[in-house]
Amino acid sequence: MNRTMRILAIAAICLIPLSAMASNWTIDPDHSNIQFKVRHMMITDVKGTFGKVKGVIRIDEKDMSLSAVDVAIEIDSINTGVAKRDEHLKSVEFFDAAKYPTLTFVSRKVTQSGKGQMKILGDLTIHGISREVVLDVEGPTTEIKDPMGNTRRGASATTKINRLDFGLNWNKPMESGGMMIDDTVFINLEIEMIKEKGTE
Repeated sequence: MNRTMRILAIAAICLIPLSAMASNWTIDPDHSNIQFKVRHMMITDVKGTFGKVKGVIRIDEKDMSLSAVDVAIEIDSINTGVAKRDEHLKSVEFFDAAKYPTLTFVSRKVTQSGKGQMKILGDLTIHGISREVVLDVEGPTTEIKDPMGNTRRGASATTKINRLDFGLNWNKPMESGGMMIDDTVFINLEIEMIKEKGTE
């Protein structure tokens, strides 16, 4: 999704009138976690996280199809536990964080798939390339009050992508056959949200 289309999508989310059962929620980055894993040398999984995430989620309890998600993740916050590997992932051979500092997800369709389960179809943009992906979501949980009086709830989501679809093409062949890094990347999101004041 290009910048113009992204702005229009966000504007559309903001302009949709809130029903009596709808509310806006801000992602709490301190209590949210974006994890990924990819197969390395066909023998083990390398795992990592993105530490900086922000976004707004609109939840319509009466009609979940009217809910919406808009999330941005800072590439520079990637952490695989190995500094040299992290720098390689930020380089032009992978994410090119200097040119494409964020990855984004903007929903286009939300479907209730079961009790406490949803499928969210949207545009995932990485490395300047947008592709349609589906998040399998558990939640949102019931609302709770924290000690500061904020209303919170959570949700978990999973998906998988082919990194080649987003121009993340770097790889090396192995002498034994096959490639060093698998093309499939598994993604898991643990999101905690705070209800925005005035949308109760």
